[in-house]
Amino acid sequence: MSKSLSGARRFTSLDLARIAEVGGVTVDWLLGLDDTPALAARYSSALAEPAEKAIEEAARLTQFRADLAFLGYEQRAVLPPTPPTGGWWVGQGLELAAWALDRARDAGADPSHTRDLAELIENVFGIDIAVSELPNGFDGLACSNKQAWLILVGTSAVPSRQRFTLAHELGHVLAGDDQGLLMDADIYDQRHRQHASETRANAFATAFLLPRELLEAETSETTWTDESFARLVFRWWVSPSALAWRLHNLDLLPKKLCARFRGMTTEAAALLAGELGAFTEWIDAASRHRIPQLLLRDAFQAYLDGNATLRPFANLIGVDSETIRRALEQAGEEPPLTS
Repeated sequence: MSKSLSGARRFTSLDLARIAEVGGVTVDWLLGLDDTPALAARYSSALAEPAEKAIEEAARLTQFRADLAFLGYEQRAVLPPTPPTGGWWVGQGLELAAWALDRARDAGADPSHTRDLAELIENVFGIDIAVSELPNGFDGLACSNKQAWLILVGTSAVPSRQRFTLAHELGHVLAGDDQGLLMDADIYDQRHRQHASETRANAFATAFLLPRELLEAETSETTWTDESFARLVFRWWVSPSALAWRLHNLDLLPKKLCARFRGMTTEAAALLAGELGAFTEWIDAASRHRIPQLLLRDAFQAYLDGNATLRPFANLIGVDSETIRRALEQAGEEPPLTS
């Protein structure tokens, strides 16, 4: 320590990580580089106090990212080379969705038919996805800065809403909205949807999850019954209301049938389609907390490489570091010499 402070030797990245850990600060703080994301929030005053917990969780995860970037484990988010240029907000959302769908398909993924959208977004776009308990009426947030890209959504007993929120927040990140912390109290609230960036994010989410060309191809010869419509709900993993509106707006479903199918609940659709088991699993998955898997991977790799202690990884998963160390040793994994 004295040699480093006197300039006789340089601090290593592991030195700084350990000092930050012991001091309860971040590496960026030690270096005078603490770059907390700016706040660009839109939420009701009634949610202000509980929303702070969501902000703190976003700050915690993005700070993990900053520390890992300092150690050489940079997040490699896949973003559009240029922002959308359409002349209107809906058009920009559609342009962005077309780019995102091409990226997903190039990676062998299909968002419209994939239930686990969080995993797809992480694998295709390199964006950290977290699911945590958020206050009622608060859907999620998108956070981005020079070193971190994060989407945080709430656990939910309504999985179709959570899935749409994930796509909505992805639209914010890919569009570069606010370049800070963007919070969505209720993406379905009429006043909230009046914001131009919300219009674009909703248009993106709709086109990303329910692409026009695929809907046209798969419904061109459909005979509309309650059962056939219910099967499509679980083919596309959306709510009956969202699917009915989208089909009607694309002139693929008559107005009378749209009104009828919009009244169908997802539970009823599950029964009609024989997908009650899949629906139960969907609810269970949407109700669980989720730690960003890319972040976990990079934190553990830093430990294996000897560039970080085990504690950051342990803090991410909420388990004591000694417990993890013992588990690794019992599994035959030799800890790094620098640990």
